[in-house]
Amino acid sequence: MKRNAIIGQFGGPTSVINSSLCGLIQEGLKSEKIESVLGMRFGIKGFMKDEIFDLSKENPQVIEGLRQTPSSALGSCRYILKDEDFPIIMKQLKKYNIYYFFLIGGNGSMDTIRRIEKYCRKNNYKLNGIGIPKTVDNDLCGTDHAPGFSSAARYVCLSVQQAGQLARDMQQVDKYVILQTVGRDTGWLAASAALAKKSESDAPHLIYIPEKPLSKERFIADVEGCIQKYGWVSIVCGEGILWKDGTSVASLPVRDKFSNFEFGAMGGGSAALNLHKIIYQETKYRGEFQITESLSMCAIDRASKVDFQEAYDCGVKAIQLAEEGASGIMISIHRVSSSPYKVELKTVYLDEVALHTKPMDDEYINAQGNFVTDKYIKYIKPLVGELPNYSELNFIKHK
Repeated sequence: MKRNAIIGQFGGPTSVINSSLCGLIQEGLKSEKIESVLGMRFGIKGFMKDEIFDLSKENPQVIEGLRQTPSSALGSCRYILKDEDFPIIMKQLKKYNIYYFFLIGGNGSMDTIRRIEKYCRKNNYKLNGIGIPKTVDNDLCGTDHAPGFSSAARYVCLSVQQAGQLARDMQQVDKYVILQTVGRDTGWLAASAALAKKSESDAPHLIYIPEKPLSKERFIADVEGCIQKYGWVSIVCGEGILWKDGTSVASLPVRDKFSNFEFGAMGGGSAALNLHKIIYQETKYRGEFQITESLSMCAIDRASKVDFQEAYDCGVKAIQLAEEGASGIMISIHRVSSSPYKVELKTVYLDEVALHTKPMDDEYINAQGNFVTDKYIKYIKPLVGELPNYSELNFIKHK
């Protein structure tokens, strides 16, 4: 007997999350075991409020167009399930004859699927729950990287590369530029900026990440050393960077209702702004800071080709495994080789992913804690793709 499938999107969007959605829908419509492919509007909150729609009835051209559409087409939410929610969810599953349950998201999403699937199993309701990875932070355990990260990394690389051109040429006015990326607990995204550097003097010169706390003295020494050497300095930092004493570089970060820190948004100055102030106080140099926030999550014009394909393939793979009876797993990307770049899609149990965070490996961070190693460049390069080459004047003196 055919049953229905339902798909939801969870947490922050990415440039390619809808590509995964497209893969799920298109493969689901081919399935001989799935009657209809349904979608939950605004994630699990919409599911409980009966905001459920039949994606099988959408125009095929609209579904195909999702592969090139940014943000979360179904609408998203951030929500931690309460005990009283599970009977409501069970009622909805039975009402709509849902046998296959898919969420596209990060570690919070994987915890949501895990808890729903376990509740259903405990109450003798057969549900195949599968997670499709998504994050720009790249902090998901059990996978080489997550769809969404590659495009966000490309966005950061291009931003740093282009802002570096400006900063270099304006060094007589502004001696430094600081770009802050998202990443509360890990530095994968900030570190990706290193790929923009094609010669020693190119931006970025310094990268600071949460995994390696810094001291104010070392920070100023790094900055002054670069200004003395290059005439200016380009700095990239993750929003969650820390001082040696464990305090946040951002002023008075506060926790939102999900217990996540909001760095500067509601509490005080951001990490980039505070680093900017420190440089000015110590050197009296003028400079700039740039905070991209969620722009890296929706810049589809800068999306990575690899990311588009892998996001779609993860959606397709999820349907195929669900048809085989798989449940309680997340699709994972396993890297076979970096050159030539080759991956295989595998799986990881939700228990290994839910609410866990994957920090950057020490082998990817230099000894000084202010840049990356060649191993990280090798890791990130095939994900981002080729970056543009810009012309530089030779400044030949007139005789």
